[in-house]
Amino acid sequence: MFEPLLTDRLLLRAPIASDVDALHERRNESLLADYRAWMSPYARERAVELIDGVIDMGGSQSDEWWMVTVADRSGTEIIGDLALHLTSEGRCVEIGYTLASRYWGNGYATEALRGLITWLFDEHGVSRVHGTVHPDNVASAMVLERTGFLYEGRARLSCWVGDENSDDLIYGMTRTDWTDWITRPQEHPATVELVEVDTNNGRDVGRLITHKSQERFVAPMLHSFSDALFPEVIDGAPVVPWMRGVVADGEYVGFVMLAVVTEHHHEPYLWRLLVDRRHQRRGVGKTILDQVVGHCRAQGWPSLVTSWGEGKGSPRLFYERYGFEPTGEIVDDETEARIRF
Repeated sequence: MFEPLLTDRLLLRAPIASDVDALHERRNESLLADYRAWMSPYARERAVELIDGVIDMGGSQSDEWWMVTVADRSGTEIIGDLALHLTSEGRCVEIGYTLASRYWGNGYATEALRGLITWLFDEHGVSRVHGTVHPDNVASAMVLERTGFLYEGRARLSCWVGDENSDDLIYGMTRTDWTDWITRPQEHPATVELVEVDTNNGRDVGRLITHKSQERFVAPMLHSFSDALFPEVIDGAPVVPWMRGVVADGEYVGFVMLAVVTEHHHEPYLWRLLVDRRHQRRGVGKTILDQVVGHCRAQGWPSLVTSWGEGKGSPRLFYERYGFEPTGEIVDDETEARIRF
């Protein structure tokens, strides 16, 4: 028997017969069509059959899919559902989630999933939870990442919905991963220091990673080290990298790299700025920029240029809030922006 779970804003409960209409509506939403795991149109009879089936199960069972209804905390408004599939006699679980589109953008999916994961590890005693997403479903990948899941790989042409075939991105989390995620530092660090990257700390800096979905906008550390070792030639000369690891409260949390001013390059360029996935949303990125701008001023450089890619999860808002203004130029398919001091 699944006892209802309360989060800050949500109620997670076992399905009841009156959930049919909301389920039927969700599974016929056009905004869900590109990434659905079911064939459309979705008949109401199928919704009735699904709800009746999970009610009859009475709770999650090994080797069977079951469902949890997500409602507002009062239980009066249905927001979506969570799906779970127990395997290995209930020790491993695959999860899924679907929210009605009118509730997107409020963090409900992450909150609901966090509540379910807490129950699975703390009350159900599972050892591993995983989920898969379509490679183009960035929003869904971000839900998994913000809940602490790690990207584990890409299963090529592994997902079939009717006659449609696509890859799947695999995200997983062990009990150790979950403990590491919920105990990670979340407050603003007391100290943030930019340190030179050398033979003593290169491995520490090299282990830093963003969320997988952010690699569209922030290159992995291997690429940054490669670009620094073999710098691009611009205006007839290779750019000169200035690399720093970022240490917060004694722990490596980020990386920043500039292309500095030379006789061939007359304005510094913010080449890379990476904050490790475990240390995001702590104000580290802004503090790094503060110190980079301070360095530029100390060198007598009156401005700083950077660029960003556009799309879901783009760092555009972060840079614009700091004061960068688009120049109107597009460089290598990225929006160029400048801040003047």
